[in-house]
Amino acid sequence: MGVPLKLTTVGNSTGVVLPKEVLGKLKIKKGDTIYLTETPEGFLVTPYDERFARQVEAAEDFMDKYRDVFRELAK
Repeated sequence: MGVPLKLTTVGNSTGVVLPKEVLGKLKIKKGDTIYLTETPEGFLVTPYDERFARQVEAAEDFMDKYRDVFRELAK
């Protein structure tokens, strides 16, 4: 079951208020960075992991570099 979240104004942007229980489960606190990832089922919120971020960036660079090869292999 989902948790209702409140949107609030933060400067010229809009922010999301996360309940304490969600912060605790994610093991994050005010000032931490989180990831918002779009999935086929919706959006996924996860704590920021610098090592994982570098791995994702490397994978995206690799996929961009070999995009044509992947298209040919998919045929």
